[in-house]
Amino acid sequence: MSLDEASRQLEAAVHDARVSFDCIALGELERAHTSAITARAAVDAAEYAIRVEVERRASEEEGATAAREEAQG
Repeated sequence: MSLDEASRQLEAAVHDARVSFDCIALGELERAHTSAITARAAVDAAEYAIRVEVERRASEEEGATAAREEAQG
């Protein structure tokens, strides 16, 4: 997953949360519940994509630091 995917998932989560909010106001609790679940799933997917990217960058930084230290002696 990429950060673009994380952004897309967060946009979907916002939409689903808004649908859930509106459904509660309309008394459509089944649909509100379903939309809340899909919003949560989208947030979880976005969090995972962001975490993977953070770990990838940290790994790259560790590799670059080790290379610099090795080059210095």
